[in-house]
Formats: sequence, structure tokens, C-alpha cells
Amino acid sequence: MVKALTCRFVAGTALLGIFVAPLVPAAASAAPAPTAVTISGNQLAEPLTIEEESDPELFAAVLKQVDWLRGSGHAGPPKASELGPKYTVVVLVDDAPTQTYDLYPLASGGPRAFRPAKQPDKRKTTAAWFFGRVNMSETLRAAGVPLPQKPDVLHGGIGGGERMLPDGGLAPGEQVDQLLDDLRRLILLNGAVVLTIAVGLAGISLLIRRRTR
Repeated sequence: MVKALTCRFVAGTALLGIFVAPLVPAAASAAPAPTAVTISGNQLAEPLTIEEESDPELFAAVLKQVDWLRGSGHAGPPKASELGPKYTVVVLVDDAPTQTYDLYPLASGGPRAFRPAKQPDKRKTTAAWFFGRVNMSETLRAAGVPLPQKPDVLHGGIGGGERMLPDGGLAPGEQVDQLLDDLRRLILLNGAVVLTIAVGLAGISLLIRRRTR
């Protein structure tokens, strides 16, 4: 009995090793997380450096502008005259550059982003253009890039996406109050219509009774 149990244990251990062994290299080869980003470009005497350890929120905001730039891109190359100033964002892992991207926050028609085919980490990719996030200029400005302020840009949104607040837009509380006010007016208007119809039907009914007597 003991010998049989020992054999089963050895066989089970060997079988477990077969399934677990392939997972070890995969875990070991996982790409290290970025630790910093640098920004260089127009009117910047020297690159700006934002480190994840010292300023995690700003680091995440800048990284969010480029960490999704994958695939074949979203748009063709725009005219050079429509791009505006260029800012190059380099992603670093332990002070070693791994990725580079060119951002154009003031491009005509909205921010643009370009991924060069030649990357610092020698990975294989292709050159591609993308429509950038609408809060690109405000994010770069928060990092220290000399760009004009755009107070109509809101951070956040679904999937990291952002939205524009139209001129004369209302705050959420004001929107709720206006919605309730419009709802009250609609209810009063419907009530007035129903009352008018009821009075009219009553008058017609009374007139018919008088004529049938």
C-alpha cells in the first residue's frame, strides 16, 4: 500500500512539473514596468524628466498618452504645416530608454501622435500615425511644457478617454436642477392639457344632454 501511494505521489509530482515548467520562463520574461519618462522639444532647453517614484500621478498621466500606441495606426501622415510644435516622449526602464514617440498637441484638427519604426529597445515595429488624446496639451503643460492653457479639457472619461466641455456648459449640479425644472414644466403642461380636454368634454356632454331633452 505504501509503495503504491509513493508511486502515485511521484507520478503526480512529475505531471505537475510538466504543466508548471513552461510557465516559469514566461513569468521570467515578462517586460519590466516603466520607471520614468522624458519630454523634449520646442522651447525646452533640456528634457523634462518625470519619475514614477517621485511623481506617480503625473508620470501615469504622461505615460497614458503613449502606452496605447500599438497596431498600424489610426490615420495617414498629416501635412507638416498642420502639425505644430513637436514633443518627443521617451519611456525609460531603470534609466534605459525603451520606447520613443512624437506628440503634436497643437496639430490642426486635434492632437496627433507618431510612433517611429526605430525604437530604442530594438523591438520590431512599423511607423504609424495616431489621433492623440484630447487632453494631450494639458497633460504636457502640467509636466512643464510651455503650452497655452486649455481649461475646457477635462481629464478622465471612459477608458481613459477625455471629453470637451462646450462653451457655456453647465456644472453637473446645475444640469440636474435644469432637468428637474424642465420635468416640472412638462408635468404642469401635460396637466393643463388634460384639464382643458376634460373641461371641453364636460361642456360637450352638457350641451348634448340639453339638446336631447
